[in-house]
Amino acid sequence: MHVHDQQAHDLMELVFAFTAERMAMDPPPLDFSVPFAELQAQAGQTITAEGLGGTEVMRLFEEVLGPACLSIDHPRYLSFIPAAPTEAATLFDLIVSATSIYGGSWLEGSGSVYAENQTLRWLADLAGLPDGAGGTFVSGGSIANLSALAVARTVWRDVDPAREERRPLVLLSSAAHSSNAAALALLDLRSQPVEVDGADRMTAAALRTALDSLTDAERESVCAVVATAGLTNTGTVDDLSAAAEAAAELGAWFHVDGAYGGAALCSTTRRHLFAGIERADSLTIDPHKWLFAPYDCAAILYREPRLAKRTFTQHAGYLDVLTETDDWSPSDYAPHLSRRARGLPTWFSLAVHGTDAYRDAIDITIATTEAATEVIRATDHLELVTEPELSVIVFRRTGWDRDQYWAWSEQLLADQIGFVVPTTWRGETVLRLCITNPRTTLDDVRACLPD
Repeated sequence: MHVHDQQAHDLMELVFAFTAERMAMDPPPLDFSVPFAELQAQAGQTITAEGLGGTEVMRLFEEVLGPACLSIDHPRYLSFIPAAPTEAATLFDLIVSATSIYGGSWLEGSGSVYAENQTLRWLADLAGLPDGAGGTFVSGGSIANLSALAVARTVWRDVDPAREERRPLVLLSSAAHSSNAAALALLDLRSQPVEVDGADRMTAAALRTALDSLTDAERESVCAVVATAGLTNTGTVDDLSAAAEAAAELGAWFHVDGAYGGAALCSTTRRHLFAGIERADSLTIDPHKWLFAPYDCAAILYREPRLAKRTFTQHAGYLDVLTETDDWSPSDYAPHLSRRARGLPTWFSLAVHGTDAYRDAIDITIATTEAATEVIRATDHLELVTEPELSVIVFRRTGWDRDQYWAWSEQLLADQIGFVVPTTWRGETVLRLCITNPRTTLDDVRACLPD
């Protein structure tokens, strides 16, 4: 065996041993965020001219760098949007890297594109999109939403060449995810916020008011209506049917941001909340949020993929071999060219476990959310802020100010009990739990509630 081969073998053994040990942990360590100065003192300079060797670098990661990263698959990681990848998805992520698959074109990765497209088809079927629907996997909801709005802008401008010099308008909820605002800024689009109700939901009445307030010139300028199927902060689902009607009235693109909540299309008890989603021109769903995939994996789906292809296909002499065919190349459906086959871990897990297992896992998290909601409702010093719809619970601890919330949150993590950070709701500091891990139990939630 050559020296190089021996080194590769030793590294493989180190990585496999670490992976096996980490995946056997139940639960994994929650761990901490560590200040820069402390990391600098413990890790020092890791990139050197001679190299530190595999054993030392793995030691640094296991003992210093890894424990400085919170485990988002911990059952008491209840902040932001947690992730709980299946073992199958995690392991296949290793294979995706080990096989050096290029996922940007059919020519170079037809097998991976075929598998990814079956996963996208499953998502499209959940939403009720037509047979021709399709898209690609991107890094996250931010890029997916950006992609959708870029296509909406192209479609709007295609109607009249004179529109090329004008800034189109987008109607969206005033509570919509911040990625939408970022996409609007990057695409130089104007926004028309739609007011929300007491649960941060965009309603039919609010949409009607917004539409009636538009001038004729503004109505003609609307390129898209954006609705949210599961707000990150409250879990609320907009009135998707009303949003679809508004888009149809304006002749505008209808985009649904279901990055977090779209997974509940699997649910046996929440599917009714998504009525109207089948009318979407584009749809975002992130498997790395509530569909048990490792980061990073977000799906962008289009009712008519040819419109996305017109927007994103790059042309160059060396790309003619790709662009002059009818093959399905994922690089044509988002602002990427080079691309990892990031949808394969989700495909593998779905193929291994079956879609019924996904349905059951989603139902478990919703049942835990319902039970936790009743505990909060029955606790004198806790008070619900909004009624949960999916798996997000927003509540207050009566009598606390912002500093008390933060002090409690920091102590909870310092004691390695759980990870729950405050959020802001209409200017008030409150608490928020998001349950997307089927291993999270009611006892886990109880341990993370303030006294």
